[in-house]
Amino acid sequence: MKLKGKYVVITGASSGIGEQIAYEAAKRGGIPVLLARSKEKLAQIAQQIEQTYSISCLYEQLDVSNVKEVDDVFDRLLTSIDVHILVNNAGFGVFRYVEQIDLSEAKQMFDVNVLGLIACTKKVYAHMMEKRSGHIINIASQAGKIATPKSSVYAATKHAVLGFTNSLRMEASMYGIYVTAVNPGPIETNFFTVADTSGEYVKNVKRWMLRPEFVAKRVVDVMLTPTREVNLPFWMHMGSRIYQLFPSLIEKIGKQAFLKK
Repeated sequence: MKLKGKYVVITGASSGIGEQIAYEAAKRGGIPVLLARSKEKLAQIAQQIEQTYSISCLYEQLDVSNVKEVDDVFDRLLTSIDVHILVNNAGFGVFRYVEQIDLSEAKQMFDVNVLGLIACTKKVYAHMMEKRSGHIINIASQAGKIATPKSSVYAATKHAVLGFTNSLRMEASMYGIYVTAVNPGPIETNFFTVADTSGEYVKNVKRWMLRPEFVAKRVVDVMLTPTREVNLPFWMHMGSRIYQLFPSLIEKIGKQAFLKK
């Protein structure tokens, strides 16, 4: 019951793994604080958590790409609660070949996946530094380790998240703050309704897709522990390790698989 009474702030909490992390944290005694753009969905999730686990659940409407909203929401939260854990989960992707990239769409991906994550982190980091405790968990992706065709911008955002996370981890360790990167492969969520409008990628990889409940459980398992990374699934993690050693070989061998988007 290490989470009992601990506030767990989750961005992108209205669906997918963000929603499942909220349920799992509440199940273990944590107090979820849900942040996302859809206030109606958040209200429904909060009600379900309160009814199922008899735990209060806070929620606020937030678009992480709006810096003013991030400032306002976190200023309100930090006047009333201690943020023990921040899960930066909000993010989206769009799969396109480079010649098809829409620059406004690419900017929005960076605004949400990278700058929004940094903005949320900055708001709680000073608070955690003062308390000399806390845990920041950034949901990155295996795409941050192995970039594949049609995911150039999305992979770039996740490479950026990993770079930021690795640097922050070293700085935060001086204040007793844990920092963890979570790198999942494809997950069965509505992420792909935007990322893969053709449905081809999901059709090709469906049998290997992770269940959001499984990913959420692994994320909650490591809360308030000095875990550097969570990599899922294991075989994809091993593939990324081998890729770091022999990139040309893996790109040659895996070319057909990589093109299945």
